[in-house]
Amino acid sequence: MQTHDKGRLIVISGPSGTGKGTVIGKLRELRGDVCLSVSVTTRAPRPGEVDGRDYFFVTREEFSQKVAEGALLEHAEFVGNCYGTPREYVERKLDQGVSVILEIDVQGAEQVARSCPDAVSIFILPPSGTELERRLRGRHTDSEEKIRSRLLEAKRECAQAGKYGYIVVNDSADDAAREIDAIITAEKCRSALRINLVTEVLIS
Repeated sequence: MQTHDKGRLIVISGPSGTGKGTVIGKLRELRGDVCLSVSVTTRAPRPGEVDGRDYFFVTREEFSQKVAEGALLEHAEFVGNCYGTPREYVERKLDQGVSVILEIDVQGAEQVARSCPDAVSIFILPPSGTELERRLRGRHTDSEEKIRSRLLEAKRECAQAGKYGYIVVNDSADDAAREIDAIITAEKCRSALRINLVTEVLIS
C-alpha cells in the first residue's frame, strides 16, 4: 500500500548560543524530507543572495499587504526591516510531504501557535547557563555588554520553554538532532494524521 504522509510544521526556538543552526544542519543530514522555510523580507538583497532561495524580497508596501491578507504565518520587524514566514510556501511544501522547519524566536512561535495549532514546537536548551556563557564568549564576536545582554535575554526565553511541545537539551549536536528526528517521525505517525489509512485497509 502506497502512503503519502503530509509534512509537519516544525517550530524550533532557543536562546542565542544554544547551537540551533548546527543542530538543524545535523537534522537535515539525517532526513531528506525536511527543509528550512524561506522568509519574506523588506531588506535589500546582499551580494550572492538569490530571490526565492535565500529570501523572498519584497517592498514594505507588498509586505504590509501580505500581513493584511493573512499571507504570513508570523512576522516581525528587526533593525528597521520586516521579516515573515509565507503561508503559501509552507503549505505547498507540507503537501509535498516535506516537513518545514521554522527557526524563530519565542514571539514568532506564539504567532505560529495561534495560526497553526498543530505545529510541532521544540525548544532547544543549553546543558547549563555556564555552558551557554562559554559558547557565547567562544564566538569572540560580541562585546562584554552584548554578551551580558544575550545572557539576560536567554533567561527570559528559557522561562517560556514550558509552552513548547518538546524540550531538547543540546549537550551534543548529533544527539540533539537524533532526538528531533525521532520527534518528527513520531509526529508523522499520529493516528489523527493516518486514520484515513485504516479505511483503505478495511476496504481493500
